[in-house]
Amino acid sequence: MLGLPKGSLEESTKNLFAKAGWKITTSSRSYKPSIDDPELDGRFIRAQEVSRYVEHGFFDCGLTGYDWIQENKSDVIEVCDLVYSRASVQKSRWVLCVPEASPVKSPADLAGKRVATELVNTTKRYFADLNIPIHVEFSWGATEVKVPDLVDAIVDITETGSSLRANKLRIVSTLMETNTKLIANKASWADPVKRKKIEVIALLLRGALEAETKVGLKMNAPRTALDAITKTIPALRNPTVSPLSHPDWVALETIIDESVAREIIPQLKALGAEGIVEYPLNKVVY
Repeated sequence: MLGLPKGSLEESTKNLFAKAGWKITTSSRSYKPSIDDPELDGRFIRAQEVSRYVEHGFFDCGLTGYDWIQENKSDVIEVCDLVYSRASVQKSRWVLCVPEASPVKSPADLAGKRVATELVNTTKRYFADLNIPIHVEFSWGATEVKVPDLVDAIVDITETGSSLRANKLRIVSTLMETNTKLIANKASWADPVKRKKIEVIALLLRGALEAETKVGLKMNAPRTALDAITKTIPALRNPTVSPLSHPDWVALETIIDESVAREIIPQLKALGAEGIVEYPLNKVVY
């Protein structure tokens, strides 16, 4: 039984599983998906709740943020990191923010004041560790609009900070970094059959994420240019070299970062490579 995050991560999670090899389909407003694997069943619920249901055993494993594992103090196995979101493949941050014009320069300046956040327990622990008395209230959403009229500061999540800047907010401090994790129930992890399945899921999801920033590259090249070409290609390992029917030519294939493909393809062409093909990848498993 698999716990999947409902909401902003839903589509990116389904896309990630598709690249990993599992097709997850849902009907409109349905929380019970169809998965093309007879060994898997699942439910879509809010990421805030996944870790609790994994801990209690309703889910054998699930995907949720490190922030909600900490917020719920869930006693679960953290199987692997899966750094992805609806918009990027970078970690997010929970940050303490105030209006740009606020005199607050540090958390200590908020002593005795009011902070709104969805991450209530973590925020309380943060200020308690700093010995700063604070009033923390739960926010149901649209937290950015609550300062300065309703509260003095907020603790909110951000990837790039663009939304905070658009709302004229300034970051005072960072409470924690977070990313999606695959977690498992302790009893399920102790079951050899379930653990093997969870490890397969982890392997293929990691492979799908690794592939998102990489591409495959293959080409034909004169044998005389082989040394120069292999020095140019930043391969994961050495590129695969295969003989062609013409003894003076070889075929090469490798995997590279997508960001450098545009730079090295012209170099490869200048070195004599022909029939250069760049192609997308679904999984890269190390």
